[in-house]
Amino acid sequence: MQGMVQPTRNSAEALSRLESQKTHLKNICLQYQLYLLLKSHFLCLLKNETGLIIIFLCAYVLKTAAGHCKWAEVLKDLEQIKTSRDIDVILYTANTDEDKECQEPVMRCFFLEMKVIVQECYIKNCSKTQDVVNILKNGNARLENNKNSATSTKCKECEEYEEKNFTEFIHSFVKVIQKECKH
Repeated sequence: MQGMVQPTRNSAEALSRLESQKTHLKNICLQYQLYLLLKSHFLCLLKNETGLIIIFLCAYVLKTAAGHCKWAEVLKDLEQIKTSRDIDVILYTANTDEDKECQEPVMRCFFLEMKVIVQECYIKNCSKTQDVVNILKNGNARLENNKNSATSTKCKECEEYEEKNFTEFIHSFVKVIQKECKH
């Protein structure tokens, strides 16, 4: 047993990161295939109506793939838990209108408070425990890829925000993620 090496990272985080990389690789493969198609048949495609339609569809697919929000999975799970009746906690709730430079600390605050919800769900055996755990895993994986060491001194600490109930917390969290997805 001495020769066994302990994993350095949480396996859930690694799985989440692997899934993100798979999605990225699929997008790259699709883009490369479209590139090859256009390269080999570009002039022929411009000469007929079908070719022009293919070019426009390729451009649309590339734009859609590039526009995918990295927080989509988190948003989906937030929608799943927002109506939960068995989660009853008061949480520090960041403002949805913080400056752009404070967005990362705001997101970190929301995910710190998600840890509180996870603990509450484990204690009360909530029906939405897995969705809450998924939010935390996906969020932490996204934040890990987005570490920004320089945070403005005017950004609030999580404990400086007002405490709100679960419903208000989720509503604010959804607004912050939707705002982040628009950027």
